[in-house]
Amino acid sequence: MNLPERPLVSIRAGSKFAAVDLKSLWAYRELLYFLTWRDVKVRYKQTVLGAAWAVIQPLFMVIIFSIFFGKLARLPSDGIPYPLFAYAAVLPWTFFSNAVTKSGNSLVGSANLITKVYFPRMIIPAAAVAAGLIDLIIAFGILIVLLIYYGVGMTWNLLMAPALVVMTALLAVAVGLWTSALDVRYRDIRHALPFAIQLTMFATPIIYPVGLVPSRWRWALNLNPLTGIIEGYRAAFFGRPFDWDALAISAAITFALLFYAAYRFTRVERTFADIV
Repeated sequence: MNLPERPLVSIRAGSKFAAVDLKSLWAYRELLYFLTWRDVKVRYKQTVLGAAWAVIQPLFMVIIFSIFFGKLARLPSDGIPYPLFAYAAVLPWTFFSNAVTKSGNSLVGSANLITKVYFPRMIIPAAAVAAGLIDLIIAFGILIVLLIYYGVGMTWNLLMAPALVVMTALLAVAVGLWTSALDVRYRDIRHALPFAIQLTMFATPIIYPVGLVPSRWRWALNLNPLTGIIEGYRAAFFGRPFDWDALAISAAITFALLFYAAYRFTRVERTFADIV
């Protein structure tokens, strides 16, 4: 029996300047769905409170922030009750920080899968971010309760919330792709990432309003893409005018980071199975 001279299927990297193989990602879209639900089930498996943990973390953060920064430090909150002011920012921040942490460690955690089966590796960190969206949706319920309790009416600005969630998820995917690729080669990343996220929280207007930063330094604050996104959430929830300039800067930086992270990820993707 004569064997074919060439393999029937060849797996190789794309062209030099191709950042993402969208056709391949679409072909494996069902795998993204299953990996997302796998991450959700593993997260709450054998837990007593289950999905309630999605609410407990941001709620207790808001309680602590309200006591120390709202009551004791008396930080301004733009005329909004401080617990509501803080929760509107803690909600997307919790999603972002958890998504980045889990996606950054996702490739090493899926080493057995990577070394046995071929599929676009980008799906693994993307699934970790998608799983966090479930927690975000659950935690939104507490925000609705707070809005009703403090008598804050909902406006048409709330229609911007889905777009802001998409921006937050894309930013998390960008950072997750980059850090997960680094984590395969440099295991220090899993130790440095939580520390970097904690520092980023203080560089983001979560516990304080943007107006508290001197105007001459506000440009530096806007270089943090989370700044425009967080302020966008507050504008959407509280019916305030949107800062479109800050949102445009955040969107531009987010898409630039996403393209760069995807490009770097695909350049080193072929080595994951050898060194993971």
